Amino acid sequence: MIKVVEQNTKSDLLTILKETGAVMEGHFKLTSGFHSQHYLQCAKLLQYPEKTYEVAREIPLIVGKEISDCTQTIISPAIGGILFGYMAAYVMGKKMIFAERKTDKMELRRGFEIKRGENIIIAEDVITTGGSVKEIIDICKERQANIKAIVSIVNRSENINFGEIPYYYLIKFDIEKYDPSDCPLCKNNIELNYPGSKKNN
Repeated sequence: MIKVVEQNTKSDLLTILKETGAVMEGHFKLTSGFHSQHYLQCAKLLQYPEKTYEVAREIPLIVGKEISDCTQTIISPAIGGILFGYMAAYVMGKKMIFAERKTDKMELRRGFEIKRGENIIIAEDVITTGGSVKEIIDICKERQANIKAIVSIVNRSENINFGEIPYYYLIKFDIEKYDPSDCPLCKNNIELNYPGSKKNN
């Protein structure tokens, strides 16, 4: 079962996600280790620039004029957040950069820079644990930038908190999940899939 907990958009985002195949049905192993009948793969939405634009143009509306106007740069974690961050930057008329992993830690490469006092929005496609976003926060704070907001298309977290930094999202989902030891999908011998970027053993 997949339930929309909250939607902060004028557009019917759930319909857009379904039309683009971003809401997947089957038997999936989540990053948490739990199993689920549904999985959200925003990369499916991001295949379509016109649909991504329709979603991204909601960002200035939900963060508000003050934050939107003062922001100078959008930064996203590679790889999932790049396309959404780029489109959000296009909509808002801002510069866009991204951080990536050279080893196990997010870092700025490719000549990207953040200046002291620069006003930043962090953009991610889906936030579940918030791990990558927290690494971006550290990068920005190390350079004494001002993080004005964190934005995502989807909030899949359970009451995540980024401290004093406001977090805005377009839609929040509650997706039913099962302990692997008591998963009805496993009991029905439905093939288990690992749809994320990393396969969990």
